[in-house]
Amino acid sequence: MSKLTKNQKLTSEKIEAGKAYTLNEATALLKEITTTKFDASVDMDVRLGVDPRKANQMVRGVVALPNGTGKVVRVLVLCTPDKEAEAKEAGADYVGLDEYIEKIKGGWTDIDVVITMPSVMGKVGPLGRVLGPRGLMPNPKSGTVTMDVAKAVNDVKGGKIDFKVDKTGIVHASVGRMSFTPEQIAENARAFLSTIIKLKPSAAKGTYLKSVYISSTMSRGIKIDTKSLDDATK
Repeated sequence: MSKLTKNQKLTSEKIEAGKAYTLNEATALLKEITTTKFDASVDMDVRLGVDPRKANQMVRGVVALPNGTGKVVRVLVLCTPDKEAEAKEAGADYVGLDEYIEKIKGGWTDIDVVITMPSVMGKVGPLGRVLGPRGLMPNPKSGTVTMDVAKAVNDVKGGKIDFKVDKTGIVHASVGRMSFTPEQIAENARAFLSTIIKLKPSAAKGTYLKSVYISSTMSRGIKIDTKSLDDATK
């Protein structure tokens, strides 16, 4: 049997085997067991009691994290010339249309979010083959296809994230960075979980929140007591 590293030993001493923690306990514990020298991401994995293969059990939504994501979000706005100034003033990193469409067709994807307008979706649609697999394709449901491009840019820059249940019934999302305080991480996590709970499909039967784990980029996952979330997410 291989010998535990110093960090693994620390983690095993801190996390009680089989125990589920409250959200506040978990975020405080996460700070104790994360020893990376870089500002690691804080991630949540939520297993839902849904069948994503059925359209009436799909869970997808957006949430504005109260304390932001902690990461620099590179935003591309594909819009008509009359909207360019508005997008730039809102803080978009790249603004234009035809020239960026050609760049994307050539394989350029050095961006985190793409925002566009309904009137140009005819041009943007064919980019789905490049943007889709990378999760960058604009979508009205996530607020990235809109006439109010300034608001969309502000929302994304301010900490709005979108999420979607995967084919295994799990929702993955980043809810902050390890440089945040435990209270800030917990507040973001509550906002995220509260939104998921509100999106429970009426067709979903049985236990909805099957399991919830929180972790940093290279840490072990900490199990959260789902029963303790009833009051914490209200």
